[in-house]
Amino acid sequence: MLEMQKKISNLFYAVLSLPATAMGFALSVQISALSWILVTKFGLDLHEMGIVWAAGPIAGLIAQPIVGLVSDNVWFWGGRRRPFILIGGTLAALMLLALPNIDIINTSLGLDALLGVAIVIALTLDLSINVSFNPTRSIIADVTPDGTPRTKGYTWMQTVSGSFGVLAYAIGAIFGNFFLIYFGVGLVFLFNIVPMFFIEEPKELVKAEDDSKEEGSSKTKLGEFLQVCFANAFSWVGVQTMFVFIIAFISQKINQTPEGATAEMIEAIDAKTGQIISISFLVLNAIGAILPALVLEPITEKIGRVKTQMGAVAVMSLGYFLIIFFGNSEYSLYTFMAICGIGWAAIVSLPFAIMSEKVDKSRMGFFMGMFNLSIVLPQLFVSLVVGLFVEEAADKSIVFVISGISLAISAVLWLIVKEEKSILKDIED
Repeated sequence: MLEMQKKISNLFYAVLSLPATAMGFALSVQISALSWILVTKFGLDLHEMGIVWAAGPIAGLIAQPIVGLVSDNVWFWGGRRRPFILIGGTLAALMLLALPNIDIINTSLGLDALLGVAIVIALTLDLSINVSFNPTRSIIADVTPDGTPRTKGYTWMQTVSGSFGVLAYAIGAIFGNFFLIYFGVGLVFLFNIVPMFFIEEPKELVKAEDDSKEEGSSKTKLGEFLQVCFANAFSWVGVQTMFVFIIAFISQKINQTPEGATAEMIEAIDAKTGQIISISFLVLNAIGAILPALVLEPITEKIGRVKTQMGAVAVMSLGYFLIIFFGNSEYSLYTFMAICGIGWAAIVSLPFAIMSEKVDKSRMGFFMGMFNLSIVLPQLFVSLVVGLFVEEAADKSIVFVISGISLAISAVLWLIVKEEKSILKDIED
């Protein structure tokens, strides 16, 4: 074991964050470029786009729990989580490479099924991300102690991952989505492979009966686990609705295509829309990267994780409603996306730390997979159900109406989640 891991140094936290960063970068590329490519390059309508986005979450429903369960009980290639990180990362890089070449793949296979090929590629990409995301998060819990060190592990994960998410959207805004995709291929591959040479996994996970002497802390608290899942699920309904359908809001409210526009004008408007999306997500992720380790972690030490999560989600809901009423220009949109970034910083870091304290540590992979359903099911709901409402709605502000209400419900649900005694004791001390 390297010295940085023995001491759990900041360098170790940074290296430990890189595999999750790779998957987060792949997800950022998917969010930034997938809808844009499907609509502007391949001519899919919003409903067809929703079908493509639904393919991945459906795969995730199966993949995440299975991968988590298997990774809890196997050991090969020198690790428990390592093999799945390596396999998933390689596949994700390959599918990113395929993303801008859907039409070429369709033609080379002698097919006339652009939508079908898009679904297969999106399915494999999302499945790859799902295969790796679970182990990249579980390994943090495996190699960090309960309490503040684990919270730090997940906040560092989001700070590093969020910083590269900012880079992803900056690249998309400056150099375009195609350059972003090809850059992502190399980064995703390297960030999954290289850290595995520096992280040593424990051969045996801590068994439930040895986990803690505190009453109830050694067992999975199923009711409290489900509370966290429900609260997290409503957060993701709001977030995913924005990610998938913000293009509809921008196209109607900010960057409209005038009647009688020429093909050249339409191409320029489409490029501008893609740029606005990239900058919007850049701002969101910039705040999401800065806050976790620098701001949210210190706040959790004073008021606890749950209250911090609830407050951040409520602020994000407010940001969505501000977009509805005042987000009629690209610059006002960027401003309110910065406010939404406060909630985003919490959503992608704190729930994992909160959840990890409520389950049997020897089954962390399985429960991390089950917890992922609180992300995947909302994604599926957004793609198959919310998409229909957005498609039919004359006013595309409905995108942020749905998002704002969902985040407000999430904030209320976080109120009923109990803070762990160990965290409360740390606050009192």
